[in-house]
Amino acid sequence: MLKSSDIAQQHLIIFTRYPEAGKTKTRLIPALGSVGAANLQRQMTEHTIFQVQELQKTRAISWEVRFAGGNSQLMQDWLGSDLVYHTQGEGDLGARMVRSLACAFQSGAEQVIIIGIDCPGINAQILTQAFEVLKTCDLTLGPAIDGGYYLIGLCRLIPELFVNIDWGTSQVLQQSVDIAEQMKMSLGYLPPLADVDIPEDLPIWEQSLQYKSGNMR
Repeated sequence: MLKSSDIAQQHLIIFTRYPEAGKTKTRLIPALGSVGAANLQRQMTEHTIFQVQELQKTRAISWEVRFAGGNSQLMQDWLGSDLVYHTQGEGDLGARMVRSLACAFQSGAEQVIIIGIDCPGINAQILTQAFEVLKTCDLTLGPAIDGGYYLIGLCRLIPELFVNIDWGTSQVLQQSVDIAEQMKMSLGYLPPLADVDIPEDLPIWEQSLQYKSGNMR
């Protein structure tokens, strides 16, 4: 568990997977090959971390990387030893998110956001907006165009939001909203963004690279 001294009131958790060929971005292997799919996982994780580091320049947040696959040493060798790493642990995506949220809230966080690395459109501005929404709402969601969500933020642990969800389907967002409404939670939405999950999504990533290189000129 994080020490309370390490965690800010606003805390962000990145869910990712160690980029081992054949075990990550498997739906993209037909288009990219196993090594290419793993490289994309690597690049998208690094892109997401860069955005969080940009946010850190303007906001007093703490953050951590929750990983699947690999081990802590491999993660440090890849992303550096100065980040906070935790394994996601066992269970479906809901169980793993509940575990990470519980740890953060128990360690003193008051607003916690979870993001994945599949959405190139996540940037410091979106993350800032997400924390701002949590000042007035119980829950914030970033809708993914495929029917899931790319971001979830809470002011307290609500385990019910992560139970009986058909993870990986187009029903995830609506099922989550239905639960929130049943529990009479106040909900704020972020702009819809696209995930990169299947070969047809690859132009989204390529466009984000072109945009980034254009801004760096």
